[in-house]
Amino acid sequence: MIEQKKITDKLLQYAPLLMVAFVALLVVHDVLGTHGYLAMRQKQREIQKVRQDLEKLNQENSQLQQNVQDLKSDPETIRKIAREEFGLAGRNEIIIKMPAPKPVELPAVKP
Repeated sequence: MIEQKKITDKLLQYAPLLMVAFVALLVVHDVLGTHGYLAMRQKQREIQKVRQDLEKLNQENSQLQQNVQDLKSDPETIRKIAREEFGLAGRNEIIIKMPAPKPVELPAVKP
C-alpha cells in the first residue's frame, strides 16, 4: 500500500508537467503538422493563385470567342485580316510593297 501511495504521489507530482508537454505537442502539431495552420495557409495561397489564373484564362477565352465571332460576322475585321495577312486589296486600291530596310552593319571596334 505504501508503494502504491508513492507511485500515486509521483504521478500527481508530474501530472501538470505531463499535461503541459502534451498540450505543447498538440500546439506544435496543429501549427506545423501536415494538416496544420501553416500547411492550410499555403494551400489557401495556392487556391488563390489558381483562381487568379482561372480568371485570367476566362478573360482570354472570352476575348478569343469575341475574335471568332468578329471573324465570322464583322466585314471590317474580315477586310482588315485580308489586307494585313494576305496582302489583298479592295476595289480601286493599289498595293505598293516597300522592300525591307537592309540591316546596318557596324564596324568592329578594336580594343
